Amino acid sequence: MVTLVSLRAYWRFFVVARQFLPLLLAYARDRRKYLLFGGKRQVDRETRVYRAERLLDSLLTLGPTFIKLGQLLSTRPDILPPEYIDVLSSLQDDVPAAPWEEARVVIEDELGPVDEVYDEFDNDPISGASLGQVYRARVDGEEVAVKIRRPGIESLVNADLTVIKWSLPFLMRFVGEARAFSLENLADEFAKTIREEMDYQREARMLNEIRSNFAEDDDIVIPEVLAGYSGPRVLTMHYVTGTKINDIDDLDEKGIDRSEVAETLQRAYLKMIIEDGVFHADPHPGNLAVQDDGSIIFYDFGMSGRVDSFVQEKIVEFYIAVANQDIDGILDSLIAIGTLSPSADRQVMGEVMELAIADARGDDIEQYRVNQIIAQIEDSIYEFPFRLPANLALVLRVATVVEGVCVTLDSDFDFISTATEYLTEQGYREESIKQFVGDTRDQAWESAQSMLRVPPKLENTLDRAQRGNLTVQIELNDSAGTLDKLAKRLVYALFFAFGLVSSSVLYAAGGVWEVRAAAVIAVFSLFTLVGLYLSFRTKKGIRAQPQFTRQNLRERRGNE
Repeated sequence: MVTLVSLRAYWRFFVVARQFLPLLLAYARDRRKYLLFGGKRQVDRETRVYRAERLLDSLLTLGPTFIKLGQLLSTRPDILPPEYIDVLSSLQDDVPAAPWEEARVVIEDELGPVDEVYDEFDNDPISGASLGQVYRARVDGEEVAVKIRRPGIESLVNADLTVIKWSLPFLMRFVGEARAFSLENLADEFAKTIREEMDYQREARMLNEIRSNFAEDDDIVIPEVLAGYSGPRVLTMHYVTGTKINDIDDLDEKGIDRSEVAETLQRAYLKMIIEDGVFHADPHPGNLAVQDDGSIIFYDFGMSGRVDSFVQEKIVEFYIAVANQDIDGILDSLIAIGTLSPSADRQVMGEVMELAIADARGDDIEQYRVNQIIAQIEDSIYEFPFRLPANLALVLRVATVVEGVCVTLDSDFDFISTATEYLTEQGYREESIKQFVGDTRDQAWESAQSMLRVPPKLENTLDRAQRGNLTVQIELNDSAGTLDKLAKRLVYALFFAFGLVSSSVLYAAGGVWEVRAAAVIAVFSLFTLVGLYLSFRTKKGIRAQPQFTRQNLRERRGNE
């Protein structure tokens, strides 16, 4: 039996396909110039920007679910090229509010008649988003903010999620193996995230947990939830006002130290991610405000996440490695956390990291901004064996957005200095030094033991070699089939040479039978020559093509 959601999903599938078909055909032609045959097309930066803008228009046209999807894609450089990330980063979740009468039905279904639940209720919303809208009201003489889920949004989201699920196998044909991994994770993550964001009871729980973690911190303000006036589709909180965090002129007029605000914000997120394991995941300026005393107000906990202890540990190791310019430490952290494939070329990726850090740092070794480092790494994610596990997507979003807000507040804001100071205060760097000293001591002890064991073994080996009974066993690992390719080429060459000589001798003999035999052998030689030629033409031969060079980086920057 076909349900109403299924019927809507079928209709939405055709609507979505019509929007995205021109882009998909363009991508298909990039792989095959004439769709079914032909070589690859080279796509320049201008074309990618144009396509990204077309994608942005399509997402806006398709409505709330796809606006949210675009926002999530803007944080996934492992799926989209940098040009798409830049364009989609401007996507704002700001849409006209639904009519009041429709919103009233949602409140009354959840809590009862509006006039009986609230002392006063302003019918004009103070903000509207794709999934919900916010109104002002009064309860027991106190002003409150009432967040209401957009009427009818559940069926639309469910239909759109079904369309995305149907489309995923088709879309994965257009991407490589690494990005297919990320794309599949993205679809699962998006379905989970958007459903969580529509569940206001979950939002209330996350808000209360984060609020309790900052209960003793006067610099962080989180509105209190009124449990008796909230439900799955309605969330009522105390109304707390402040100056929008990116309203620089008003902050200066009130004498608020913007540098201190930036540091407070950064330290708050370090605490949430590294210490508490639960964090507010949507820190754009619309969700942050500053009170006159410099304290920061956090709004909208619909997007929030958790970090397990293992990820927390690796994030700390990554921060410390960046601060110490420890390239091996950075790569080890990325591999351990699942972001970098263990099979990646460490020399190549190490060069990427070195260039990123060298390009970002100033005269002082720690005077560089993390957003510059992340930008360099994000540029390489689309080209290298990087992957972004679902549990890190929100962390990456937080890191980039918070850095942007901090730099807006203070153009000289030094993320690394703040992070290093925080890690030092919490004792992480001291623990890292102790661990380093301990590892060094263990390695020194093992080296000393080896020095005592090696001379007798070496003397024994030399004695066996002198007596002539030393046997050496070598195991050659040739997973790429290089020796097999060389053997085939050698056989092709021998057959061709043999055929060429034989046909020449027979032809010179001049007899009818000899000429016919020479012709047959010549044809055979021609086939072997073609086989030899094709073996050198294949892209999977023994000739290696470097994935990345400094010249590549300079050319990319020149194009930008």
